[in-house]
Amino acid sequence: MILVWICIVIYSISLVLILFYAFAQLNLLINYMKAQKSVDHAALLDLNDPDQVPYVTIQLPVFNEAYVMDRLLDNIVLLDYPREKLEIQVLDDSTDETVASTAAHIERLAVNGLDIVHITRTDRTGYKAGALKEGLEIAKGDLIAIFDADFLPEADWLQKTIPHFKDPEIGVVQTRWAHLNRDYSILTQIQAFALDAHFTLEQVGRNSKGHFINFNGTAGVWRKETIYDAGNWEGDTLTEDLDLSYRAQLKNWKFKYLEHVTTPAELPIIISAARSQQFRWNKGGAENFRKMFKRVISSEMSFKSKLHGILHLLNSTMFLNVLIVGILSIPMLYIKNEYGHLREYFIVMSFFVISTIIFFFCYWYMYKKTYGGGLQNFISYIGMFFTFFSIAMGFSFHNSIAVLEGHAGKRSEFVRTPKFNLKAVGGNWKANKYLRKKISPHVIIEGMLMLYFAFGMYSAFVVGGAEKNGDFGLFPFHLMLFIGFGFVFIRSITEKQ
Repeated sequence: MILVWICIVIYSISLVLILFYAFAQLNLLINYMKAQKSVDHAALLDLNDPDQVPYVTIQLPVFNEAYVMDRLLDNIVLLDYPREKLEIQVLDDSTDETVASTAAHIERLAVNGLDIVHITRTDRTGYKAGALKEGLEIAKGDLIAIFDADFLPEADWLQKTIPHFKDPEIGVVQTRWAHLNRDYSILTQIQAFALDAHFTLEQVGRNSKGHFINFNGTAGVWRKETIYDAGNWEGDTLTEDLDLSYRAQLKNWKFKYLEHVTTPAELPIIISAARSQQFRWNKGGAENFRKMFKRVISSEMSFKSKLHGILHLLNSTMFLNVLIVGILSIPMLYIKNEYGHLREYFIVMSFFVISTIIFFFCYWYMYKKTYGGGLQNFISYIGMFFTFFSIAMGFSFHNSIAVLEGHAGKRSEFVRTPKFNLKAVGGNWKANKYLRKKISPHVIIEGMLMLYFAFGMYSAFVVGGAEKNGDFGLFPFHLMLFIGFGFVFIRSITEKQ
């Protein structure tokens, strides 16, 4: 009976935490809806007045980007901005032949008078944060725009972002990510689905009420003074962008989020690339919670902003709660049908389905804003939501390992996400030389979890003995978990072939 109560307590705590997070998302949706009715009257710099045009440095941190490097450089030179006020730094930590080819490409661009420099390092100390910090030391610009290698800003991007620095308290302007290959596969579609919610519901929902948001590592502009005032880039977490964002906002710098300005980028097209990206993001989030929790709690911001800040830093930890609820849901199914005196408890627990309803409603609002309403789009949304939730839960074990390592303070190297640019390689992603060939040990456990949740579906038919007709209340949940872990497991195996 002790084990039964341990299961009940842990299961209940995880459900409560998920519900709490769902209510926070609902609050962000309300904030977002209110923000859509407001008009931004902030003063802007007049870039037609030479005296108001600030000097801008564009930083391009790259590492072994053979497939996208030429595309990046050819695109970045198309940005419309006075050449006498623009510098481009290619912060190249590459260790392969791209160092030479990039240098040659930069030389060709510089011939036309473009101020573009190629900065290389002898080691990758601090990884991306270290490269950005080293480039900052010699940057000419008062404003620092940053783009990862797979981002392709449109020509008027600087014209849309730089004017917002008229307000001397603005430290960062962040733009929304768009997706070059949204419809490539189910994997890219569900990644786009999740990122769209983050870049609308969450970023606008927080920013519109003065809660902390984060610079997303790319497609944004920093005021150089803000970076220095916040303590400069630090490489002690895997998400240096989230780290510096919080340190800057704790110094009372304002962040400006521009939902209407999009910056297209490439989504990972194979599951191993998505896994490495998810691991870095989720571990980095946990590392930043560990680093920033006390600073946020002891700050002078409002209670509500503190609450949203803590939940923001705990975003990745929700995967751990989902995994716990999933694993314990099968024992709980048997407990429910073996211990009749706990009937009232399970009636109360059924209330927690409201978490899923809240998420369903929040994501529908965002989906409808992009694709429109109507019955046909709603039906399409149901399929996308089901697929997204299933695959997200399928990543829960992998991401929970990342979260636990982050909270425990275990250090690991910064593993870049392979870029593909399929047009440049004839659509053959298997030829990408940066792909890891080894299968993660996590994949085997994910396969076992797939079988475990198949047992959960079977259990729905047999619990309670012959005198009962089974219990199918958790069957849809176990089906989604089975599909999610099955998708992750099978794709992880087959893509290595």
